[in-house]
Amino acid sequence: MKRSSIYIVTGLLSLGVIISCKKDFLERPPQQLAENTFWKNENDVYQVVMGVYNQLPGSGDTHGPLYCEGASDNAHAQYPWESSATDASAGAITSTITTDLVGWNFVGIQRANYFLDNADKVTVIDKALMDRYKAEVRFMRAFSYFNLLSRFGAVPLMQHTIAIGEENIPQTSKADLLKFVLDELDAVSKVLPQSYAGGKPNEKGRITKGAALALKARAYLYDGQWQQAADAASQVMGLGYSLFKVTTADPLQAKDNYSVWVNFTDAADESKFRLGLSSYEALFYQRNKGNAEVILDRQYIKQIDANTLNTLLPPGSIGGWSSVAPTQALVDSYASYKTGDAVTPTDPAQRAAWYAAKDPAFANEYKNRDPRFYASILFENAPWNAIQDDYKFTWVEGASNMSQTGYNFRKLVDPAIFREQIDNYANLILIRYAEVLLTYAEAKNELSGPDGTVYDALDAIRTRAGMSVVDRSKYGDQASLRALIRNERRVELAVEGQRYMDIRRWKIAPQVMKTINSIKNSQAQQRVWTDKLYLMPIPQTQIDLAKGVLKQNAGY
Repeated sequence: MKRSSIYIVTGLLSLGVIISCKKDFLERPPQQLAENTFWKNENDVYQVVMGVYNQLPGSGDTHGPLYCEGASDNAHAQYPWESSATDASAGAITSTITTDLVGWNFVGIQRANYFLDNADKVTVIDKALMDRYKAEVRFMRAFSYFNLLSRFGAVPLMQHTIAIGEENIPQTSKADLLKFVLDELDAVSKVLPQSYAGGKPNEKGRITKGAALALKARAYLYDGQWQQAADAASQVMGLGYSLFKVTTADPLQAKDNYSVWVNFTDAADESKFRLGLSSYEALFYQRNKGNAEVILDRQYIKQIDANTLNTLLPPGSIGGWSSVAPTQALVDSYASYKTGDAVTPTDPAQRAAWYAAKDPAFANEYKNRDPRFYASILFENAPWNAIQDDYKFTWVEGASNMSQTGYNFRKLVDPAIFREQIDNYANLILIRYAEVLLTYAEAKNELSGPDGTVYDALDAIRTRAGMSVVDRSKYGDQASLRALIRNERRVELAVEGQRYMDIRRWKIAPQVMKTINSIKNSQAQQRVWTDKLYLMPIPQTQIDLAKGVLKQNAGY
């Protein structure tokens, strides 16, 4: 069989190249190390671990969180050459998709296996440190496998370095892969520390016990194992994480006139709203990286390795590409700030008529909404002085690098970096404490219905964002609370990649993956759902290389 880089990490096996991790705590460029002089000391071990960290999902990865969002009903990914999200959301994806676009990637797994197979060649190293390094690497291998099984189902399970001639490995069932992932996470959670003191080799930002347990909770949740998901989330909730909050609003944000959009009852109400908005959006800013809400993030090296969110998300009018943009359905999901209840969407034809006539009634749809709406969505005339003095968003249909929906994302864009006209080095948060609280709430409600701990978890998230607590009288039964929890996941975790799997595991994708229109009621993208889309296709090139060992997913 012809060798494939998907199975063979040639840079490690044949060339002896170790790529340093693109992590903030590892501020150094890539290095090349000769294989025949390697595995001699503790620093060699350290360098290879850095190379495994490099494979954590990044901001612009074709199969990372941002483009996963574009394959859901939350967002529209308008450029098919950037990822598989455009074709997947349209129901047009086929097995001819390239491995890079669809995310069929085993490089991180092979790097991890290379380390685990060779690390013990170094004998002059503290055993506890070596055990911790192995646990970090095993976590990252489990994380890679969890993402693969979530997208493809059955894939080859490799626990050792693959040599030439050993490439044709049959798929392991999704159930067995999940068991492998959960067993690995359980094992490493007993070794990994809760935090790091700082300084080599205990740099802050490394994999922690909390990361292992939080990913374990996510895996159980996706599989519908409610008790186990609640238990794992509960363990994380006891580790000292907290929701990020600010005590004063950003001075530039204070210039945004939200009294145009929200009917504040008094100054205290306005302050609550503004602090909620600021707390929610600022947790993703570069200046707040590593805050107490972060459980796992993909870190970036300043002046060497920038993230791409300040380019991919803003509109072309301020230099962005509008690569992934909000749908009307996501906009509709933000509840009323005044009542906490769902908002009745405007009729699309009426919206378009008001927009065309410049009727003031058009703006009513965007008034008195959840503060997370204003922190996440750029809508017509939305103020954002933090990014540019007197800035107000205006959509120009068909203009260069403008969205097709009439909206852009504000969330994850760092305005301070935009003002300085430099690259964005904010870390990409992969797991945060708010997700753990939502996992706990969903799992507990599915187990036995509402109880005080479920409400407490939801209230913490809502009040951080400036919203009211859950009305127990309105959401006092399992079904109504389920609907609320699902919507809370949608708005709280928007643009973070969770919606892709949520609509699949809840089996609501056939109902929600509908053709999307712009605010002018013109078609932005035709979408067709078929059940084959519960899994992505295995690239046909890989099946051909495997000469029948790999089996295609149903429907492709």
